[in-house]
Amino acid sequence: MHNVQIGDLSVSNDNPLLVIAGPCQLEGIEHAQMIAGKMAEICAAHGAQFIFKGSYDKANRTSLSGKRGLGMDEGLKVMQSVKDSIGCPVLTDIHSPEQCTTVAAVCDVMQIPAFLCRQTDLLLAAGETGAVINIKKGQFLAPWDMPNVVSKIESTGNKRILLTERGSSFGYNTLVADMRSLPIMARTGYPVVMDATHSVQQPGGMGGSSGGQREFAPVMARAAVSLGIAAVFIETHEDPDNAPSDGPNMISLDQMDGVIKSLMAFDALAKADPLRV
Repeated sequence: MHNVQIGDLSVSNDNPLLVIAGPCQLEGIEHAQMIAGKMAEICAAHGAQFIFKGSYDKANRTSLSGKRGLGMDEGLKVMQSVKDSIGCPVLTDIHSPEQCTTVAAVCDVMQIPAFLCRQTDLLLAAGETGAVINIKKGQFLAPWDMPNVVSKIESTGNKRILLTERGSSFGYNTLVADMRSLPIMARTGYPVVMDATHSVQQPGGMGGSSGGQREFAPVMARAAVSLGIAAVFIETHEDPDNAPSDGPNMISLDQMDGVIKSLMAFDALAKADPLRV
C-alpha cells in the first residue's frame, strides 16, 4: 500500500480521509482564500485532511462561449496566495507538457483531466516534475485499464500517484459511477479518490453547458467513503447557481460542514474494518 506524502499530509487508503475541495474555476485571490479558509476550518474541526483545489483554465468547456478561467499566470498567483495565507497544499489541472514545470513550482498536486488520462507526453512530463500526480480515470476507461496509465507515471521514477473515479459515460449526456471501480483501482496500491461532484455531472446536458444533479453528490461521497478510500473530491461554492462553471454539480459551501461531518463518521467505520477485494 503506497503512502503518499503531500506536505504534512499522509495519504493512503488506510489513513484518515483526505478532502480535496474548492471551486471548479478560480475567480480571484479573495474568493479562493475565503473558500480555502472555510474548508480548512471545517476539515480541522472534523479530523479530515485537506487540500484546496481550483482550476486556472477549464480547457474542455462544452461550448466556445464557456468561461475558461484566469489563465495560468494569474491562477498560480492565486494558488500561491492560498498556500501562504491558509497553509494548506493546493491542487490544479494541467493540460499540456509545457505547463508541468511551471505549475509544479507552485502546486503540490497536479491533476490530469479525465479526457487527457492517456496522453503519454503529458503523463511523462508531469511525472518527471516529481510532484504528486492525481489522475482522473477517463469516462471511457474501465478501472482495470488504469494500471497502464499508472505505469507511464512510474516509468519516470515518480510513485507519488493518486487515482480518481469520476464516473463513466452511460448513454448520451449521462454518467454512472460503478463503486466496484474503487476497490479495483485500489489493487494498484495507490490512494483512491472519489470525485463526488463530477460523477453527478450531465456532460453537455444543457446544450451549451453541462448540467448536473448536485443533490446526489453527497450520496456518491457517502457510498464511496463507506468502502474505505483515501480521499473524496468535492467542488464547492458559496453560490453554485451563479458560479462560472459546473454550478449544477457543486455543493453549496454552507452545507459542507454537515457533509464532512457525516463523511468522517463513515470513514471511521470503514477504516476500523477495512474491506479488501
